[in-house]
Amino acid sequence: MSSLDLQGASQAPFDASSLRPGALKAPRPATFCFSVIAEAEPGVLPRVLELFAKRNLVPERWVADRLPGGGQLAVDIQVLGLEPREGDYIARCLREIWGVDTVLTAVKG
Repeated sequence: MSSLDLQGASQAPFDASSLRPGALKAPRPATFCFSVIAEAEPGVLPRVLELFAKRNLVPERWVADRLPGGGQLAVDIQVLGLEPREGDYIARCLREIWGVDTVLTAVKG
């Protein structure tokens, strides 16, 4: 059996804080959120989704609900890692879609 010679090896202090949960994870990119209120018409949802598909974007979350009374839809869309400039542009395009009444945006994270 041979012995291991550690003479001259680095004796850097061990930093236990590097072992805390999540210490080695890369930061998660921000999520751009769109809240759309639109008329409850069959063509509204595909037209809204088309703006993301044309940019090769798949939303992290997509929820559409018919509001009480049945005349309007509430659509919430979240896109991970979307640059604010591009998100603002998409919001402007959403506002131009026939049947869309309101578009609100926010950035999380």
